[in-house]
Amino acid sequence: MKTSTALSIILATTVFTVGCTQETQNKIGRSLQNWTGVNGTLEVFSNGQVVKRFIKIDKLTTAPATDSGGIRPYRFGYGILDENLNGKSDENERKVYFEISDYSTNYVFYGDPSNK
Repeated sequence: MKTSTALSIILATTVFTVGCTQETQNKIGRSLQNWTGVNGTLEVFSNGQVVKRFIKIDKLTTAPATDSGGIRPYRFGYGILDENLNGKSDENERKVYFEISDYSTNYVFYGDPSNK
């Protein structure tokens, strides 16, 4: 049963992809711009100091605007809110959804340098 479901999904995806023009495939591929990394960290700064830190982020995403076809002026993702800013996932810290503005948020996103 699981094999037939998996094959059906693969077949449907293949038919959809083949049915699209190259331009449409490129547009779909560009519709979400992803900043990918493994175990990324995002730090938000105010007055030169870190005021928020999100750790263990897989990617930051910018979605396309609905009307203009451009991109929205914010990024979003999921990560663990490092409440005590110690750079570690503590027992009481949970994964959260977050958004950051391109206009007013001073931030740095980087991958974990110890992750090879």
